[in-house]
Amino acid sequence: MHHIYHTEGIILGSGNFGETGKYYSIFTRDLGMIHASAQGVRKMSSKLRFVLQDFAYLKIDLVKGKDFWRITNTVKTNKLEKLSQPGVFEIFVNISKLLKRLLAGEDPNKDLFADLLNGLSILQKSETREELHNIEAIIVLRILNNLGYIGSNEMLKDFVKSPFEEDLIFKVSESRTKILYQINKALRETHL
Repeated sequence: MHHIYHTEGIILGSGNFGETGKYYSIFTRDLGMIHASAQGVRKMSSKLRFVLQDFAYLKIDLVKGKDFWRITNTVKTNKLEKLSQPGVFEIFVNISKLLKRLLAGEDPNKDLFADLLNGLSILQKSETREELHNIEAIIVLRILNNLGYIGSNEMLKDFVKSPFEEDLIFKVSESRTKILYQINKALRETHL
């Protein structure tokens, strides 16, 4: 009998395999970045078909297989439902690509997961283009910081250490050029 792991996760992308299966890249709270498959999910009769969507935030039940995790059940969390709005979705896709690029394997990072959820919650409420870009900068900066790519930089400490709240959005505008410089520098140093 296999142990069933219960966790929450954000689907960062998927692809088809076989006649009716799909594989998913999922950033989970308890397991880190995993790759999981779901057999028969593309069948019209599949109960998981409409739940397992790219960029969804879900409660997921998994079983560890030889090479892949296998998804046994999922339930919607009803959170982060407004990320498909124009402008917001583009930023979410970019953040997902960055996470897939930087997260190499199964290594839980609960701080990163919490920062990402807070950031995405604020992102889906944003109203202006400037707010969207400021939130994106904070999320990317916090991803890089949680993964150890931002050192102890005095100028950035308020953006990476304080609670991720909406008032940070306005502080970014003042230091945007410096923050983007640090983000680009850190990304170059990753060599990924």
